[in-house]
Amino acid sequence: MNAESMRAFLLKRPHVVETMQWAGKLAFWVGDKAIGGKMFAVMNLDGDGKAVLSYSAGAERYAELLEVEGMFPAPYMARIWWIAAERWDVFRPRQWEQELQNAYDLTLRKLAPGATKALQLPPKELRLHVVERRRLLEARAAAKQSAKPALGSRRKDRETSAGTQK
Repeated sequence: MNAESMRAFLLKRPHVVETMQWAGKLAFWVGDKAIGGKMFAVMNLDGDGKAVLSYSAGAERYAELLEVEGMFPAPYMARIWWIAAERWDVFRPRQWEQELQNAYDLTLRKLAPGATKALQLPPKELRLHVVERRRLLEARAAAKQSAKPALGSRRKDRETSAGTQK
């Protein structure tokens, strides 16, 4: 197994979306993040000697997988039962497929009801729904950013209000 074959396998799962995260990390999501999708695997494309792949193992399998040579707790994600692999030969290809299918299934079961409902839409409607949600989220972020006063003005506001209360 290697990064290309793993990517091809993951993208064949229903509703899988890939994004680039954290410079050189390819993240795989069940459903688009805009509709409440959740990440279930992260592939390291940097070749920086760290994990080649991290994925959601679940509480039931986590301890068992840590016993496999070449597997270790996923940095920053171990607290939510993610595991990481040092190299691709930790498992045979069929075992990798089973591990990642399990990660996908586990994550799919944990989706919020709204995301699950959205994934049941016909493909064209789902694409439109994702576009609408992205627009809404961008508008909210822009409104939040424009509503933030500059740091200096907040300090002046506090000083002014403190002076008027005396």
